[in-house]
Amino acid sequence: MALKIMDKAEPKIHALSLPIQGMSCAACAAKIEKALASREGVVKAGVNFAAEKASIEFYPGKVNVLGLMEAITGLGYRVPTQKISFPIEGISCASCVSKIEAALNSLNGVVYARLNFAAAKAQVEFIPSLVTAKEIQTAIEALGYKARMDLSGGTGPDSEQERQERELSTLRKKFLAGLVLSALLMAFGMMWAPASLLGFSEENLPLLLFLLATPAQFWCGFQFYRGAWVAARHASTDMNTLIALGTSAAYFYSAFAAFFPGPLIAAGMEPEVYFDSAAMIITLVLMGRMLESRAKGRTSEAIVKLMGLQPKTARIMEKGLEREVPVEEVKPGDIVLVKPGERIPVDGACVEGHSVVDESMVTGESVPVEKRPGDEVIGGSINKTGAFGFEARRVGRETMLARIIQLVEDAQGDKAPIQRLADKTAGIFVPIVIAIACLAFLIWFFVSGFTFALLAFVSVMIIACPCALGLATPTAIMVGTGKGAELGVLVKGGESLERACSLTTIVFDKTGTLTRGVPEVTDILLSGADPQSFTADELLRLTASAEKNSEHPLAAAVVSKAEEKGLVLLKPETFRAIPGLGVKTKIDGKTFLIGNEKLMLREKVDLLDLAEKGGRLSGQGKTPIYLAMEKSGIGVIAVADTLKSEAIAALKDLRERGLKIVMITGDNRKTAEAIAKEAGIDRVLAGVLPHEKEAEIRKLQESGEIVAMVGDGINDAPALARADIGIALGTGTDVAMEASDITLIRGDLWGVSNAVRLSGQTMRIIRQNLFWAFFYNCLGIPIAAGLLYPFFGVLLKPVFAAAAMSLSSVFVVGNSLRLRRFRRVWNSPKQGATMP
Repeated sequence: MALKIMDKAEPKIHALSLPIQGMSCAACAAKIEKALASREGVVKAGVNFAAEKASIEFYPGKVNVLGLMEAITGLGYRVPTQKISFPIEGISCASCVSKIEAALNSLNGVVYARLNFAAAKAQVEFIPSLVTAKEIQTAIEALGYKARMDLSGGTGPDSEQERQERELSTLRKKFLAGLVLSALLMAFGMMWAPASLLGFSEENLPLLLFLLATPAQFWCGFQFYRGAWVAARHASTDMNTLIALGTSAAYFYSAFAAFFPGPLIAAGMEPEVYFDSAAMIITLVLMGRMLESRAKGRTSEAIVKLMGLQPKTARIMEKGLEREVPVEEVKPGDIVLVKPGERIPVDGACVEGHSVVDESMVTGESVPVEKRPGDEVIGGSINKTGAFGFEARRVGRETMLARIIQLVEDAQGDKAPIQRLADKTAGIFVPIVIAIACLAFLIWFFVSGFTFALLAFVSVMIIACPCALGLATPTAIMVGTGKGAELGVLVKGGESLERACSLTTIVFDKTGTLTRGVPEVTDILLSGADPQSFTADELLRLTASAEKNSEHPLAAAVVSKAEEKGLVLLKPETFRAIPGLGVKTKIDGKTFLIGNEKLMLREKVDLLDLAEKGGRLSGQGKTPIYLAMEKSGIGVIAVADTLKSEAIAALKDLRERGLKIVMITGDNRKTAEAIAKEAGIDRVLAGVLPHEKEAEIRKLQESGEIVAMVGDGINDAPALARADIGIALGTGTDVAMEASDITLIRGDLWGVSNAVRLSGQTMRIIRQNLFWAFFYNCLGIPIAAGLLYPFFGVLLKPVFAAAAMSLSSVFVVGNSLRLRRFRRVWNSPKQGATMP
């Protein structure tokens, strides 16, 4: 989501994500979304059926969390909360009670807080996704009291994963029970002999079928009746309505035929029973829900994996002693100890020791990273070899891992614009299906009689599947954004995913994005006329010795190169900096001049053939540093901000995908074009000041281009916000990442290609899902209504309609899960771009 610059006078908009239980289809999501959006103070509301979450933006002064929860629970759905008690020390009077209650009730995410003065205990109900028990405890202690968590007294639900497992277990039990009962119903319905063994005569066989069908109808199918009743209480309909009405029609007609066959016989109708059809329909729908629940659980595996990276405890040094504490109690500034094989609990900087750390699960980088004092470490990564200590810098929700999890959750709760048609259709789908079913019943009642009309009615009610429509987009977005997070590509929402696959032009900032962002030595050239015959290493050693006390970035690059080669630097006898030109120094009794061409001309140095060599280096966008001894040029060292190792191959891959590549930079055109030529970029926008980048992006958009901007600095933020898609490198600033739609954690340019490919594959899956959902319903409902019967004698039986309906939503979720096989493009030294 692009960075929004808001008027200071405007009240601040808050955003939150509420988990919702009890939704059964896309119509439920549409209903909740409408109810939330109609609340005063709500700016924007979206409900993700697959993720079972509502994303809401609202003005806190006009509506609070409790009010939003009431909008959801008032429709018969549930917002899972947790209850916990806090024994509190230091309460002395009733005013303490009111003070603590007021502080707790003001916390965002607390539903209610009540304090028992006599028991000195606070009971708090809260939404775990908005506020943690530790934050509540901290709020109490901030008032000057002592509080501890009484975890044994909590009455809230278990983790989301355990809730899903419980739901799946219930569905499995009901499905197996329904399967057994349906099998018996079909066996007894087709053959009377097994029933006779139980003492039932052929005449009272319908009674046995009724006894078997009743638990299947009302115990196995209870959730459908409950859902239909909740919807009816609010003058609405959903998927449960269709199933409850369809199976009830078959069940109650069969019960009437079983106990009162007389009126049917008198009307010239055969008193047939359809207990087996009603039970089998419920069983097949339960099977579909069970498979769908299992598959939906897998769509959020990425979040589960990321959450699993967070260690439960940390070892900190306190007063010289090592102490193990819950990770929630680690504070910035604490010294945390990590042993080999352990996960790093929070973000920080290494202060002692040396190790190699596997950051692959957080950044997507497969190669372990060496850590020394001063290096940053990331919470959730694994310490591979040595033990080390680090200072905690970011804890709790401020860690990189917590921010990644939040970004992925926000993205999975977001909607792509392509989903709007499906949402609108789902909102009116069920009433239309009921109308078609009633119409089919009336037509066939007058054409072929009651029995045929009943079968058509039940088939239409059962075959319709708004679930497939509701799951088509969100399941693909959940899997796509989750997979992106595993690979170090953080997408901020469905809208960003959809736009990214339509890009025509990608604009890259140069410094720090295409290039490394730090100058380094690229060439060491000796004078061909030098009688002293210096070697390249000697030239580098002399230059580094003279520059080692300088703070200039170019000097630092020369010193760094010398240290990398293990050269022993000399101590200058004299040293004088010449501002803007270079330095003059004496080493081993000889005078050396080191600097640019202006310095050499001013000091009347004979550069010999170095002037031509330096000019050639300048033409390549490099900065020549001349070295002269006793007024005679002996060599030139070139320093440049070089391209990242993967830049050429990554940009080639993007061009092969049909994208236009543009480089934008504040550098002069000569330097910019040299870098662009090396990278294979045809179009260069050079000499662009930071505040002008946004205008250049706008010009491209006005010419009809759909533009992505890739950058990493604060000065890139306006351009990132202006672009159709802003892509920020995770190695850059927080401001750039806030302004972007996609963040690449590793700063690797292959991430841009991966983001474009992931977007394309996700949108392809979404289109396939939507096509299937619309095609299935448009084809299945007319067939179930008997449209083909007059021409081909084909009428879809209710049991087959139930099987088709169940498998349609399973197909959509299964198709979305194919995104889990997405593999990132990476750079192989031997083969270039590779997709493993």
